[in-house]
Parts: sequence; C-alpha cells; structure tokens
Amino acid sequence: MRDLRPSMQHDDPIQAVIDDVRTIRTPLARPFLHSLPGARATVLGRLWGAFAREPLPGISHRRRAGGTLTVSLGGGGSLVGDAAYAERFAEASSGFTVETPVGPVSDPTRLLSALGLSTPAARTLAAELANSVSNLALARAAADIRPHVVRDSVDAEQVVVDGHPQHPCCRTRTGLSPAEVLAYAPEHRPVIDVPLLAVPARRWQEAGAWPKELRDGDTVLVPLHPWQSEHVRPRFEGLSLSGRSVRARPLMSLRTLAPLGVLPGCHVKTSLDVQVTNYRRTIAPAEVADGPVLSDLVAAVVDKSGHADRLSVLRELGGGAVRVDGRPCPSLAAMVREAADRYTGTGEIAVPLTAVYATGAALITGDPVQWLGEFAELVLPPALTLLSMGIALEAHGQNTLVVLRQGRPVRVLYRDLDGVRVSGRRLAACGFELPQLAGSRAGEDVFALRAKLFGALLSGVFGELVAVLARARGADPDTLWAVVAGVARGVFGALRAEDGDEEAFFAGSWPLKATTAMRLADTPGTAQWVAVPNPVAPHVGSARAEGRR
Repeated sequence: MRDLRPSMQHDDPIQAVIDDVRTIRTPLARPFLHSLPGARATVLGRLWGAFAREPLPGISHRRRAGGTLTVSLGGGGSLVGDAAYAERFAEASSGFTVETPVGPVSDPTRLLSALGLSTPAARTLAAELANSVSNLALARAAADIRPHVVRDSVDAEQVVVDGHPQHPCCRTRTGLSPAEVLAYAPEHRPVIDVPLLAVPARRWQEAGAWPKELRDGDTVLVPLHPWQSEHVRPRFEGLSLSGRSVRARPLMSLRTLAPLGVLPGCHVKTSLDVQVTNYRRTIAPAEVADGPVLSDLVAAVVDKSGHADRLSVLRELGGGAVRVDGRPCPSLAAMVREAADRYTGTGEIAVPLTAVYATGAALITGDPVQWLGEFAELVLPPALTLLSMGIALEAHGQNTLVVLRQGRPVRVLYRDLDGVRVSGRRLAACGFELPQLAGSRAGEDVFALRAKLFGALLSGVFGELVAVLARARGADPDTLWAVVAGVARGVFGALRAEDGDEEAFFAGSWPLKATTAMRLADTPGTAQWVAVPNPVAPHVGSARAEGRR
C-alpha cells in the first residue's frame, strides 16, 4: 500500500496541508494556495449563516438593517457583516469578512472564537472548520487543474466539488490526512482497491441476501474501505484479509463505492470511522438489520401509492457486520444497495440533486420554470403521498436523484433507507402492518415525521434548485416557488386530510436542520431544527386556485 501518512507535523493545520501537497502532488500546490481565500470565504459565509438563524450559545439577539446583519454577543460586543452572505445558498466572495470586537476576520475559526466558548465541542468544531477549509481548497484546486466531465452516473456523483451546500463543515474529513483525501475522496475522482476481509461464517451477522460473489465456501468476503483496513482493522484480533480486492469508484458519501467489473447493478456501503459533516460514517447494527425490511416496506407503499412510475427506491439488498465479542461491530460492517443504473435506460443518467446545484444547472436543459415544474410533478406526488401513508423520506440532495434524458427530468430515485421515519398509525390506516424494526425510525411524533421530509426535500432540495435556477438561469424565484406551490396543492387535493400535512406545507415556516448548533451541543448527533421562512406560503392563494382546476 502507498504511504499516505503526512510528511511532517505542524501547529498550523493549513501549513501542514501545504507541505503535504507539495510532497505528494506538487502540481496541486500552487492551485491549492490560490483556492484558499475563496475556500475560507465559503466556509465563513456558511458559518455566518448559522450565526444568523441557529440557536447558538453566546448569541443574544440579531438585527438586520438594510444590507447589514448585526449579531449581538451574550458576553458583550457584536459581530457585523453583510446580510446577503448569511442567506442560504449565498456565494461569498473572497474578500468577505465579518467585523468583530477585535477587528475584521476572514477565518471561520476566528469567527467561532468570538462566541467565547471554551467547551470541548467548540474546540472540536474549530478543528472541523479548519479541516473543511483545507479540503475545500484541495477540491477546488483539483477541479481547476482537471475540470469535471459528466459521462456517467458516477461522474455526476463526483462533480460535487464544494460538498454540502449549506453546512460550514461541508468538506470536513476528520481522520483523513491530505494524502488520504486525495487518494479516497470522490471529488478527486480516484479508482481505489477495496480489500475483501475474510470472515468465518460463525462471526458474520447477516440481514437480507448477501451476494454469492462475496462468499467463498463458509467464508464471507466483506468489502473493507482501504482506510478502514489500514487504521481500524488492526484493532481487532483474529481477522485477516482474503488477499482479494475489488476496484471501485467512490460516490458522494465517500464511503459508498461503485464496484468495477463485479457486482453489476450494485453499490457497496462500507464502514468508515471518519467524520464527514456531522457524523462518523460507521454502520450501526440497526441500520444493517432494518435495510432490507424497510426496502420491502417502502417499495410496497410506493406501489400502492400509484406513483411507482415516478419514484423508485434503490433497495438495500443485504448487509452484515463482523461479530466482535459476540456483537455486530459498526466499524466492520457493509451493505449492498441497488445502483441507480438499474433504473436508467439508453440515453439517461441518474444525477444527485445536489449535483444540479453544484454544476450551476449545467446538467439540465430547457426553460428553468418548466424544468422545475416537471421535476416537482415527479417528486411531490410520491413524496407527499408517502408522507400521508406513513413514510417520510429523508429526501435531501444526496439521497434524491433525478433521472435525466437530454437534460429533462423523467423519474426520481431515492436511496439510503436509514434516514426514513415511519408512522405505524398512518401505515395501518392504509392497510400496512409496521414491521418489527431494530432501530428508532418508527414513531408518532408528527413534527418529527414532517421535519424529516420537509427539512430535506423542501428546505433543502427545492431551496437549492430555486437558488441555482435564479442565479445561473435568471429565473424569478417567486415564479419558481409559485410552480412548486401549485403542484403541491394539486397533490393535496387528491389526498385524504391527514394530521395537518397540507397546513404544515403552506405554513409560514419550514424546518431546517441546525447543523452548527448540533456540532456545538453536548450530544452532536441529536437532530436540532430551526424555522426558516416558507417561500411557498405567499402563493397559497394561487395554489388553491390551481388545485381546483
């Protein structure tokens, strides 16, 4: 294996990256330095947005006057900056700064320090912000040297250079050295060798159908991310590699891989003890156990909804984990999922919705208002119908893919069933029995059910699409949101009333995940939500008229 360790240690993490890049990939060094100011500004802008709307410790109140946002600090003093850069999906320029009591700052870690927090979570977030800046600059530098060309669905996954479009930790890869980022991260478009761990059947806890191609008699062959193999596998005794490996390309999530030449029509989700945005990317035993069960349930509900022609679920076919001390180990787990290419025909390509945003809408064609209307007609009928039937999809821009034919939307795909939330009561009303689930996805909290879908699909996906169609195609945002409102009203008109879903859709606000507040919390994995203005609310009257037609 190549030596992917950093060449030397520095107190300054950015200088460490510069030195490593000069050693590992010399042509990238100058573009990396050139990309740093823009990367800092981008992360600063997203953090500034969190300061503007999230319930962060150390902030007493906020005030907007003209184009200026003033954030008052609980310990005295204030922060002042451009209000436009605090808006969601804003693009901060390289010269963006925030005025603090000690002067203007361009570094997001210095803005965070203005809160005066001395908690372990604050120190951790500061390191994550620095890591995000350096990895974002690396990604942009690589894209400048070798521009992305989208030829297939994996290319469409890897074209997302900037990562999460709202999170300040958009490119955090805590645990990976710069060399490992270059070797494994999808934005650098590597092909990697994935070793197969040889696991005796007695030590393998399985769910669903594990592929026969990954068995050798009584031995189970488990794909292990190469980083995991090097850094995590040695902690566990009695496990060895089979000597075999699979070539693969990483998808957007970093740890999900598209195998080359084997397992046709499948992707492999591997465990990875690396933090990406909010979470370490291991695979919980409940996720393994529930994946095939939820695949069957959600697919059946989609069929009964009458919208199987618009939405397909990428089923989780099988998975498992190595038993350590008799229990399934989250760090030694893997899952096999249907690939998007199973659902594309000749001349079609499956594209994560975030890739439409990331490419400035270059992947789509035609009038932007008409395009958004066609997409809304594909995704809102199944998504809102499933919600009424008891299935809330976490349909954010990474989990939701649009199948394009000559740039036009023809169907929608959904993946990652670990994120769904289900209501047994709503399912029962539609003739479905809630299966026994190992995880905590079932519940009757109506806010949690709606927040799962609305926070991902509406605040997220549609927010991204409207922003990019307005910026790149000159479309009027109000016109775009009016189209979304009209499609939604038509969907609700065909549904039975269910617990106020329609009223929540057209309410004055929608939920948005408060990702920075989560990182500063004592329990950073617990979801927090903040209310953001609902852009379809002003169009409720016109939507009602549209729904009556």
